[in-house]
Amino acid sequence: MNYKVRSIHADEWPEAKALRLAALQDPVAHLAFLETYDQALARPDSFWQERAVGGAEDASGAQQIIAEGPDGEWVGTLTVLIEDAGTTDWAGFPVERRQGHVVAVFVRPECRGIGLTEVLFDAGLEWAWSRGAERVRLIVHEDNGRAQRLYRKVGFEPTGVTVPLAAASGGSELEFAVERDAG
Repeated sequence: MNYKVRSIHADEWPEAKALRLAALQDPVAHLAFLETYDQALARPDSFWQERAVGGAEDASGAQQIIAEGPDGEWVGTLTVLIEDAGTTDWAGFPVERRQGHVVAVFVRPECRGIGLTEVLFDAGLEWAWSRGAERVRLIVHEDNGRAQRLYRKVGFEPTGVTVPLAAASGGSELEFAVERDAG
């Protein structure tokens, strides 16, 4: 596999924006992401610039990791956010211990099934552990079976925590997590 997996640089916001827009055009984007293509497209460049700075290689609270193809094209990504104990998460639940939260997982369809997602997750987990996370979690829509199978494959298991979605969209999301290996 001739792909480079790395954290983004702050000045790579145009590439980060382009990959996010591609992700939002995926057929299951409505189950996987909390925004639409049109919402993301309408955001100003300053939003994308700030987002890249916040997830760049030297950032401490988040890290956007990408898979770069042999031709330099970005073909996959995930972001890990650090959530500190004693805070409240995006859904209003208390955070009980320092943890990573994986969001925005996407691999271009033509690059799926070759192990890139697993490598992205390995890099994301390594980054979270290096920041003192005791566990890493993610939230997945109850109807997104493809993603749930992938998350189990890379070591995540359902925790039993369910996050109800807004009444307009219906359904729920499920928390999956992996604990830091004591060894």
